[in-house]
Amino acid sequence: MGAQVSNQPQALQAVKPIIEFNMVDKRFVDQADVLSELDSRPNLMELNPFEFEALVGNLFGKMGLETKLTRTSKDGGVDAVAFDTRPIIGGKVVIQAKRYKNTVGVSAVRDLYGTMQHEGANKGILVTTSGYGPDAYDFSKDKPIELIDGGGLLYLLDQVGTKATIIIPKDNA
Repeated sequence: MGAQVSNQPQALQAVKPIIEFNMVDKRFVDQADVLSELDSRPNLMELNPFEFEALVGNLFGKMGLETKLTRTSKDGGVDAVAFDTRPIIGGKVVIQAKRYKNTVGVSAVRDLYGTMQHEGANKGILVTTSGYGPDAYDFSKDKPIELIDGGGLLYLLDQVGTKATIIIPKDNA
């Protein structure tokens, strides 16, 4: 039957822990590869909200997470779910993507935290093209929430070999 017996049966063997995730969810949709198509429109503000969500999902996929994009409506406040399958430090991550030209306020961070609790996620990541207000940083302090602003997003994209820009359109007011 192909069984193997150790020379020292009393000795422990290294066994990789198994982390099982339920990776099936009716909210998940097929994900376009927006990263490879970005060369023609490198300004992230030119992407529509769904394309921006797909770009963020692609980014975390390139960073080694198994990422699932959710549908645009009735998604439970989740734009993407990522699974880090590494033993001990891995887990479920909920991701929100905000293609905003204005500062993201604390309410978006509170919403993400509530969604994390509801989803049973280990971590939440909020990604924006703009920045965050001081209340957003204060609320996320000491919580498993990562706030990635526009500069941080451009840096992460650069790390996976994608050049992009964020040019905030001027209001016509």
